[in-house]
Amino acid sequence: DQADGSPALPHPCQIKVRIETNDGQWIERVPAWTKLAWQDHTTNLFNGVFWEPPAADQYVFTHARPAKPENLKIYEAHVGMASGDPKVATYADFARDVLPRIKRLGYNCVQLMAIAEHAHYGCFGYHVTSFFAPSSRQGTPEELKLMVDTAHGLGIVVLMDLVHAHASSNSLDGIAQMDGTDHCYTHGGPKG
Repeated sequence: DQADGSPALPHPCQIKVRIETNDGQWIERVPAWTKLAWQDHTTNLFNGVFWEPPAADQYVFTHARPAKPENLKIYEAHVGMASGDPKVATYADFARDVLPRIKRLGYNCVQLMAIAEHAHYGCFGYHVTSFFAPSSRQGTPEELKLMVDTAHGLGIVVLMDLVHAHASSNSLDGIAQMDGTDHCYTHGGPKG
């Protein structure tokens, strides 16, 4: 941070970490802790994004998390596939178009699939590349917060489906071989 406490990096800017491996090679990786990753359409690779919006641009929740339902009725959904139009739906689309329908149908919980960033859209979110970043195809972290807050305002509990064992083997976009080895975040060899 700078002397005034503001971030040293501008919001939003693309970032990567540069790591020296045990054998002396230098590699660039998307930070494992990135809050957002954007695809560079000139290379088709993802880059981490420094995501620290100014206070005025940060989403502020207005609804408390609903109490735990006595009888859970779960609606399972994939935000990007939740549109009748031939497009990838956004968090805002889902909040506006799908959450009211979920409520109207009598569900009190929505389980969201494929929320974590995944470079290959066809994997349905099962090859996660950035565990702390919501899928950028659907929007920004602030837009995800708006969607969750909208659900809470409707009395809908939100579950985010994330399987940590489903890390992508892609080392350029994901956490695989983060430090140049096959065992930084997973087991090495055939077990990993």
